Amino acid sequence: MYKVDIQADLKEAAAIEARRNREKERQSRIFNARYRTLGVDVEGLKSQVEARKLREEAEKLRDEAFDADRIQYDKIAQMLEEEERQRKKRLDQELVEFRQQKQQPSTRREWDLQDPAAVLKGLPARVSDDDPRCGPASLQRFDGEDMNGVARQKRLKEQTRRDLGEQRAEREKALADRKYADTLEGKKRIELDLRALELAGLEDECRRAKAMAIADFNRAQAAEVAEKQRLAQQREQDDNNAEIHNHLTSDILLENPDMAKSQVGPHRMVPYSWKGMTPEQLAAVWRTQKEQCRENQKLRQEQQQWEAEWDRQRHLAARAGMAMEEQEQDFRLELRKSLDAYNRQLAEAQKANLQYLEKEVYSNTPTAHYHLQFNTTSR
Repeated sequence: MYKVDIQADLKEAAAIEARRNREKERQSRIFNARYRTLGVDVEGLKSQVEARKLREEAEKLRDEAFDADRIQYDKIAQMLEEEERQRKKRLDQELVEFRQQKQQPSTRREWDLQDPAAVLKGLPARVSDDDPRCGPASLQRFDGEDMNGVARQKRLKEQTRRDLGEQRAEREKALADRKYADTLEGKKRIELDLRALELAGLEDECRRAKAMAIADFNRAQAAEVAEKQRLAQQREQDDNNAEIHNHLTSDILLENPDMAKSQVGPHRMVPYSWKGMTPEQLAAVWRTQKEQCRENQKLRQEQQQWEAEWDRQRHLAARAGMAMEEQEQDFRLELRKSLDAYNRQLAEAQKANLQYLEKEVYSNTPTAHYHLQFNTTSR
């Protein structure tokens, strides 16, 4: 008994000590600001982030390649589905036509039970006294007098045998038709796959041929443009040489005075051959220039008078504005004084309220011992 009690105490003490150690480790992790804020290896995280980015980029490229393949496969699948849908539509139409032509309701074995005109086609309730349909109440036929039982049983067996044979033949025919349809479907799928591969190859060949044709056309266009540029440069060079020669041998550069005389009249001159004015013409030009100077001087005087009048008007407007600003400043000063008086009243009321709260309401101020009781455990 004592050994058991001692072992229980030791187990309990070990458990308490283990809990205390875990609590100390937890407190060291939680109350350590550096470990709590950093906590992990920054360089390791950066390398992980870079590796993840590279992996995501590779996955993105792979997904793009898969998407391109998937789009191609989807197009092929759509083509195959469309052909399959057309085939099923044709089969359904053929099935409907076959049922309308070969499987009329009147050809069924159970049509005599489902015929809406069976009552009109049937026999009346009583034909004669020997009518086999008459029951015991007719006093024509009683139980146990089955005179045609053997023949009837034979006919029933023959009918059952024929029905079973027909069912077996129909089942075998349905199995054969299903097997034949599956075979046709498999051949059709193989044919569609081969056709899709052939179309893909033809598409690649067309793309390559188109690229080659475009490259040949571009080369031909480039050669044609280069030849046109060369011919244009040659023509421009020839034109420039001819123009230089014409200018060098023209009357303008040779300054032939006879070329300035016009054939219209002696007082007319050819502008592009004229080399200068006469002294009389120069004197007339100078007189005209002096007259223009006097007119310009008069205009400048009028402009100065107009600007002086505008300056006077601006001076009067500025004086009026300064008077209005002085009135506005006086008004703001009065408003500021009234606001200062109101703020002093508010400050005195707030100060009285704070004194009331400190002395009457919050009289029990918490000490340092009150704050030390927090953050003593990690729970």
